[in-house]
Amino acid sequence: MVYKNKTVIVTGAAHGIGRAVAEMYSKQGANVIIADVDEERGRQAEEELKADGSGAVFIKTDVKDEENIKALFQTAAEKFEKIDILINNAGISKFIPFMELTSPQWDEIINTNLKSVFLCSKEAAKYMKETGGHIINIASTRAFMSEPNTEAYSASKGGIIALTHALARTLGPDKILVNSISPGWIQTEKYDELSRLDHEQHLSGRVGKPEDVARCCLFLTDPKNDFITAENIVLDGGMTRKMIYEEL
Repeated sequence: MVYKNKTVIVTGAAHGIGRAVAEMYSKQGANVIIADVDEERGRQAEEELKADGSGAVFIKTDVKDEENIKALFQTAAEKFEKIDILINNAGISKFIPFMELTSPQWDEIINTNLKSVFLCSKEAAKYMKETGGHIINIASTRAFMSEPNTEAYSASKGGIIALTHALARTLGPDKILVNSISPGWIQTEKYDELSRLDHEQHLSGRVGKPEDVARCCLFLTDPKNDFITAENIVLDGGMTRKMIYEEL
């Protein structure tokens, strides 16, 4: 139980990947802060984790807002006295036709997905400076490959990977390790409804699950893995290694 009494903040933890990450750290004995703008699902997640004996706490947080983020970290530190791990998971996925993409829409996606990583990491570093810690940023394989009309989302995820190695360089002297994970196809609901083809197009033979990302987070933040920093792990069942040609 290397995570017993560790304090872990997970943004976007009310559902999907973030929820799975919060649950897995909770099962390992960590005190988990569920940071999310969705109050209804955030409260539900808190209640369910507490029912399993967790020290989970929900804090409503808009990750686009700097004052919200400062309050999040201050509250977490006051309650648990320290912050050991930050998982920057919060994000929105909006694919808008490029010629219809407006500046406000671009800003919303960039601010939610990328600016939030900067703001949360900056606050986390203040609390980790004396004790060290881990920051994990959830990027995406869309940082490396694209479908049409994904410009803002892809830019935000590519920015996360660049920000990750920059932070690792800057924060390394304070023993703060910074890594990113780039998930591919992670099915967050109705997994049983996927087709055989959905699974077989992956080299792994199956589509990913939120728990796969959560296990990767546990691996990267394990105290024994203190030689891993500034790294991005592609977690996609091998999809980005396939050579695909269209038949004419």
